[in-house]
Amino acid sequence: MKSSFIEPAVLLNAFAMTLTIPLTAQYVYRRIWEEMGNYTFASGSNVSECESNKSNPIFAFQEEVQKKASLFNLQVDISGLIPGLVSTFMLLASSDYHGRKLPMVLSSLGSVGTNIWLCVLSSFHLPLQSLIASTLIGALFGNYTTFWGACFAYIVDQCKEYKQKIIRIAILDFMLGVVAGLTGLSSGFFIRELGFVWSYFIIVLVLIVNLTYISFFIIDPIKESSSQIVTMSFGESIKDLFYRTYMLFKNGSSKRRSLLCLLIFTIVIYFFVIIGIAPIFTLYELASPLCWNEVYIGYGAALGSVSFLSSFLGIWLFSYCLEDIHIALIGILTTMVGMMLAAFTRTTLMMLLVRVPFFFTIMPLSVLRSMLSKVVHSTEQGALFACIAFLETLGGVTATSAYNGIYSATVAWFPGFIFLLSAGLLIIPAFSLWGVKCIGWEEGSYTLFVPEESSEHTPDSQQ
Repeated sequence: MKSSFIEPAVLLNAFAMTLTIPLTAQYVYRRIWEEMGNYTFASGSNVSECESNKSNPIFAFQEEVQKKASLFNLQVDISGLIPGLVSTFMLLASSDYHGRKLPMVLSSLGSVGTNIWLCVLSSFHLPLQSLIASTLIGALFGNYTTFWGACFAYIVDQCKEYKQKIIRIAILDFMLGVVAGLTGLSSGFFIRELGFVWSYFIIVLVLIVNLTYISFFIIDPIKESSSQIVTMSFGESIKDLFYRTYMLFKNGSSKRRSLLCLLIFTIVIYFFVIIGIAPIFTLYELASPLCWNEVYIGYGAALGSVSFLSSFLGIWLFSYCLEDIHIALIGILTTMVGMMLAAFTRTTLMMLLVRVPFFFTIMPLSVLRSMLSKVVHSTEQGALFACIAFLETLGGVTATSAYNGIYSATVAWFPGFIFLLSAGLLIIPAFSLWGVKCIGWEEGSYTLFVPEESSEHTPDSQQ
């Protein structure tokens, strides 16, 4: 018996994603530490391998480890950029005709392959450079951005009212946060009690269960109801994908195009900052003066994930008295405050408390996706989320690459510089939202998408 209940797939995928990221970050850090220092990283102790006394030779050594870890992360991220962009765009754009399940299934297959490779790598202690292969596997099949883009489009397909749409998207982000919090809280214990090999193996099992659920228990309304599927060659399919994305921006009035471009620009810049700073938090916490171990990093990740719950509650409450633009601005401004405070944090207590201003960090992402889904027609949702996911993939890889490079260059003289830079960058989406307001974003009653007949002139209809 099939269902349209996508939430179990979201929960399982969120668990795999939020456990893989800290595991891999700490695995890379330990491997580089061991290779440079020629001795084993002391796992399972109550303290981390860290020295806060600048006169101690280990202090300079750990700074060098920080640089090499961030530069290696940069290399890994860049390796999956091009295949990730191509697969994300093609899978999500084609989902308007071929269904949302295809990108979900392929993305899950890629995640299974990635974690199997990570399991083998950590088990046999293969050269660290072989980690790049796991990135390529995931990128070729569609990464996590592809999976989430398909999930958002799947939910938008089922929602007829705008308020229902924004709440459902907020719930999706909220579920991601709940799982991320629990996983972050337990990630240190996974490493300490099970080690990297068995932790990756558990992730593989979870992803296989998720793949089974998506393949056999979820219905695909688009694929089952579509009566206009036309058999096309590969070249024609590619041409059709680009054509429909082009028409996404060509159709409609100049006001629609302006709103579409500004909203996409806003979400991509905000996403750039949020994704870019995420791995830096782990490196920042591992280094002096915090010197956190894997358990404290788990505590910090769990506390940071409270933002998904608080953002959901914020959207639910603020939607009764504030416009969407104002809700998004609250999230951007509070995140900016959190970045500035993090730059000058030097104690464990302050690093835990600095998570408080980040409680509304996810609100802008949920609200902006809902606003964008309102701008286009229902038959253009796949092309829209393909465009967003494409830019998020590009922005995400560019962000992690840029942030790792900047952190590597500035960690020696001021580790908190990267947080101040992030606070400055957040001024850009705040001003672009002001531009959306000036153009004339209207809540609820204004229909922004073009009539259905204007979206019928596709390469298929011309045959």
